[in-house]
Amino acid sequence: MAAPRGPVRRRQRGVRVSVVLGLLSGATVVVLVLLPTQSPLWLSLAAVTALALSWVSVRIMWTEVLQSRRENLAERGAAEDAYRHLIGVRAAEHAGVTAAMTERLAESHLAQRELEGLVALHETRAGRAESQLAAAQARMQAMEQTLSVLHAERPSAPAMEELVAWEEATRRSVQRNARERRAL
Repeated sequence: MAAPRGPVRRRQRGVRVSVVLGLLSGATVVVLVLLPTQSPLWLSLAAVTALALSWVSVRIMWTEVLQSRRENLAERGAAEDAYRHLIGVRAAEHAGVTAAMTERLAESHLAQRELEGLVALHETRAGRAESQLAAAQARMQAMEQTLSVLHAERPSAPAMEELVAWEEATRRSVQRNARERRAL
């Protein structure tokens, strides 16, 4: 992992930049102070000193730039790794949700087909019941017509209640006779 980019890192960069500025300022001051002397020896020494300090400054800044690049690359790499991990987690979550939704959809289709089958079965049964009802009503109408024709032909025919009462009386009479025979 990359080094933390906190106040310590900023202070170190600030110190390096301050040292570089100090070296370049020192080189400038040395050249400016020795320039009025017009001495070739002192001017040569000032130029060599300025050149050396400039190269030291360039080296310090170059090191700083390289270190910043390395740290940025490490941070970018860490961010890429975190993003790849996040993408993997999201893909797994997506696959799980997709599988769950596919299963629920399949279950709902199955339930829908079962319900459609039940509706068709009940519609068939209702149709049969309606046709049986219609047939029973037709038979009942035919019986009523036959009964009305029979009543019309035999006006003295006993009513149904009279027939039931006669049958009951006959049954009681048979039972009484059977008891009396057993008693003898």
